[in-house]
Amino acid sequence: MKKTTLAWPGFKRGMGLGGWLTNYKRFNVLPDKWRFKVTQGDLEHFETYISEADVERIRGWGFDHIRLGFDQIVLEESPGVWRESAFRKLAEFVGWCEKRGLNVVLNLHKAVGNYCDIKEEVQLLDDDGLQRRFIALWLEIERRFHDRPVVAFELLNEVRDVDPEKWNDLAERTLRALREANPDRWVVVGSICWNSVSKLDKLRLWDDPRVVYTFHTYAPFEFTHQRGVLQSRALYPNMVMEYPCADIGRYRECRRLGWDEDDAYPDDAAVDKAFMERELRGASDFVAAHPDKILWLGEFGTIRHAPPASRVAWMRDVVSFCKERGIPWCVWNYLSTPNDGNRFSLVDDDTREFLSPELLAACLGKE
Repeated sequence: MKKTTLAWPGFKRGMGLGGWLTNYKRFNVLPDKWRFKVTQGDLEHFETYISEADVERIRGWGFDHIRLGFDQIVLEESPGVWRESAFRKLAEFVGWCEKRGLNVVLNLHKAVGNYCDIKEEVQLLDDDGLQRRFIALWLEIERRFHDRPVVAFELLNEVRDVDPEKWNDLAERTLRALREANPDRWVVVGSICWNSVSKLDKLRLWDDPRVVYTFHTYAPFEFTHQRGVLQSRALYPNMVMEYPCADIGRYRECRRLGWDEDDAYPDDAAVDKAFMERELRGASDFVAAHPDKILWLGEFGTIRHAPPASRVAWMRDVVSFCKERGIPWCVWNYLSTPNDGNRFSLVDDDTREFLSPELLAACLGKE
């Protein structure tokens, strides 16, 4: 088994942080006219949801970096007009992390024209004006965080199912602009189809030692999103699934309706560590073909109400896959808002302590 020859210093085991500056409400349940407005309640949420105590807690558990998701409309009131209160909160958060020796990945979770959970009328990769705004936003973030090397930039979370060359071109334009401002900034880029591991081979590679390549996994969907209310494939079967399981076919009513015809695995497939290694083959292939590149599993997790022991077993197998190949990882998600239909949180809502010692150990890669 081949391992990457490079390390990403200070980014080995991370905690994703959503529900604060992204996923603070689900846009797919709002009318179009309300989706891109920031309300007074949103602003109050940004000020209060995460505190320095949360950063202290995450560091105390043993994580070395936080992936902080944010939305473009949170930082940008209108094209070229910045929301100063949000930037101040972002700078305060980075300061909390610096104080404790934590590194940060600033992740543009939802850009205007590329929301992972809704398809917008005007798409980012088809509109030059939106692309210029996208690049301008990253240059503004670089300007404000220029002298803070603990911060890495993840250009865009989960690019939709689009022409990969359109995304590669925008990523290259953005990278080129950032390199003129800062040749040393760590920059993270993922592929299309929601950062699919099977699409890593569609991602352009750069002769740049400070570019990190990323992928996500939520396989099998029937397990990680079970009984979730936001996706029909999870909502319709309404079934509890254990991990590992001997026969995935029992959970695939949607497939029999023709909703999942491209699935590569037969109904009698066992879902276990071997299943996950097949599912993540694209990452193994990337490491074998490009040992001089850094690959990072930037997001993976299970819905909160999945069976607790199964959450631990699945997390342990995914982290084991990464450790065996020298791939750093970042779990999703610290805390989800109560109104989030996809609650992947790892901590208790009230105490904000890990749901179990076993789950914490699995997330950290401890036996």
